[in-house]
Amino acid sequence: MPQDRADTCLLDIVIVVSTGAREHLRVCLKSIERHPLTIGPASIKVTDNASRDGTVEMVRDDFPRVRVEAFEADSGFPRANNVWLRRSGAPFALLLNPDTELTDGALDHMVELMRRRPDVGVAGCRLVLRDGSLDHAAKRSFPTPLSALAHFTGIGRRAGAGRRLAQYRAPELEEHGCDEVDSVNGAFMLVRHEAMREVGLLDEGYPTPGMEDLDWCFRFKRRGWKVWYEGAVTVVHVKGGMTVEQRGRVRHRGLRHNLSFHRSMGRFYRKWYAGKNPLMDLAVYLAIGAKFVVAAVRSAVARRSLI
Repeated sequence: MPQDRADTCLLDIVIVVSTGAREHLRVCLKSIERHPLTIGPASIKVTDNASRDGTVEMVRDDFPRVRVEAFEADSGFPRANNVWLRRSGAPFALLLNPDTELTDGALDHMVELMRRRPDVGVAGCRLVLRDGSLDHAAKRSFPTPLSALAHFTGIGRRAGAGRRLAQYRAPELEEHGCDEVDSVNGAFMLVRHEAMREVGLLDEGYPTPGMEDLDWCFRFKRRGWKVWYEGAVTVVHVKGGMTVEQRGRVRHRGLRHNLSFHRSMGRFYRKWYAGKNPLMDLAVYLAIGAKFVVAAVRSAVARRSLI
């Protein structure tokens, strides 16, 4: 298990867990044990967002060198990460979801990349689902109203969708490619401490699940830092392992998570795009509201069908 002396660490790994993620976290921590950072010392810090499911005890018993911060109430993903990021003195910090599994050499490759490229403030890698298919959220472009509408209606996710419709998925860069992108995914987000001091921490105003990772990348780009996608490195991401109810093969967000996600979409638009065209703003907010209603109804129907 990596060392946890903050004054000597090259990398701080920060993981946030909530209810239902205990076994995901166990698998994640074991993958770090199997595939540790070898080019320098690293520490692992976990924030438990009031899981009350034995996660804290499991970590302390089975992974005694992992540091744990236990919250009495769910503080949200941004604040739970920021608790450790504020204390970090390592040159690099990795935000890692508990529903991920590292692969051989992934940490070494990504940290070496950041060392070679001092202009990169944030880096992410190729994320794959259990079946080996690409998690398309691993690389993204900042959404336009058209690309967001196409993505969430499914038109932009279809094979052969035009570039403007598929723009949110950054189709110009293939999944094994390596290049600058607008945004990477918060499931695996490697951040340079120097850049983080300049840009600031995650925006704690975003509800969970939210778009705080997209927002953070937007802020890094505005400050002149590059956001890099490294398709040569693969990490497994059990998509939705933290926030999606799973029964059998059916996965769906609960009502609270649906509401938080759509509120987060509204916050991102309001923060960075709104105010130039009132009619466009109204159309976007109505579209977000309509999408929430559709998503909530679909989830409710899926839930009832499994009773």
